[in-house]
Amino acid sequence: MDNSRKRGVHRLFLTLRRTVEILVFMDSNGLSTHLNVETLHGSLTDPAISSMNLLNELIDEYPVAISMAAGRPYEEFFDIRLIHTYLDAYCDHLRRDRKMDEAVVTRTLFQYGTTKGVIADLIAKNLAEDENIDAAPESVVVTVGAQEAMFLVLRTLRAGERDVLLAPAPTYVGLTGAALLTDTPVWPVRSNENGIDPDDLVLQLKRADEQGKRVRACYVTPNFANPTGTSMDLPSRHRLLDVAESNGILLLEDNAYGLFGSERLPSLKSLDRSGSVVYLGSFAKTGMPGARVGFAVADQRMADGGLFADQLSKLKGMLTVNTSPIAQAVIAGKLLLNDFSLTKANAREIAIYQRNLRLTLDALERGLGSCEGVSWNTPTGGFFVTVTVPFVVDDELLETAAREHGVLFTPMHHFYGGKGGFHQLRLSISLLTPELIEEGVARLAALIKPRLP
Repeated sequence: MDNSRKRGVHRLFLTLRRTVEILVFMDSNGLSTHLNVETLHGSLTDPAISSMNLLNELIDEYPVAISMAAGRPYEEFFDIRLIHTYLDAYCDHLRRDRKMDEAVVTRTLFQYGTTKGVIADLIAKNLAEDENIDAAPESVVVTVGAQEAMFLVLRTLRAGERDVLLAPAPTYVGLTGAALLTDTPVWPVRSNENGIDPDDLVLQLKRADEQGKRVRACYVTPNFANPTGTSMDLPSRHRLLDVAESNGILLLEDNAYGLFGSERLPSLKSLDRSGSVVYLGSFAKTGMPGARVGFAVADQRMADGGLFADQLSKLKGMLTVNTSPIAQAVIAGKLLLNDFSLTKANAREIAIYQRNLRLTLDALERGLGSCEGVSWNTPTGGFFVTVTVPFVVDDELLETAAREHGVLFTPMHHFYGGKGGFHQLRLSISLLTPELIEEGVARLAALIKPRLP
């Protein structure tokens, strides 16, 4: 063996010996090798976080099953060339409207951007165009999806053990997850066919006060809520705003599905005259889900000066530093090319979702309309329909549906934190073709009918 090979073997021996020494040291000191979930954050074992993993596992295990579970946007209009079109439109905007030279345009896309985001002014124009919301650009914080916006708001508001959040039951699991990660207790508020019940909200506020708790905010989705598909009528929206103002709490308005309805009611934020509403926005359904761009409009004035948005920005700077400028540029390009109107940009998608919703409701009527004890709501927009049955809908039934009938749905109990909804399931209509809707509902009926009394 020549000297160079000997030296190589010797170095390898030393590396292996050092690796073994490190592993022995770590084992003897209880490091790394003896981690168990009981010593980690409690959210990791909470049903709200583990529930969605089950759906992913079943999708992988039964790939031919028709999924009426995933609330994802329609995919047939995806086109990779649009990414370049949108980027070019934003760069042209920077050159033309902001008078940037090529070096600054390049730096804007390639460098870290400002923590609040580089397209806050364009988002403000979109909100004015589509939602009649007057938002100053400095009140907008661009986030990594609406999920980060929820986390930032809850982390900022959760100041002590007294602080709680109110939310409708059932509620979006992403909100529940953000609350878990910020150690924020979520107290349920009753919902009905008209969405969250403002009168029950008053009762829950009184109950919290009697128990020495401080309600910081109430989460609400007034338009085609996930998971139920329900919406609030106009009088209920005004009543909810009155309750928030008189009790000094914030309303966290999540409006991810507002564009996708046969009628457009005003957002809570556009009706707000007391600074009670923090608006949580997302471009996942209306812009491009892969961009992962959301935002919060937090224009509330702080007692010591500045905006609530400034406080959210402080936390974001320590969490994700900033939202990808390239992702923001893609969304900005779509806004610029559609006169800042996502209603205009989503005209084809809106038509598809309306068609799919109508076809799903019609198929349910044909397949299950004569079945005693089976019912469903009739949303006028959004992605979701709630079906009620006279037997237990749990994860075991979901697996049976996937294995024996080739159809997937979401058991509603996941949206109640395992404390209700055991006779309901959620159907999502957004990803499906007419043929898949017809077949999916037929398979669902084949699952349901033999289980009826």
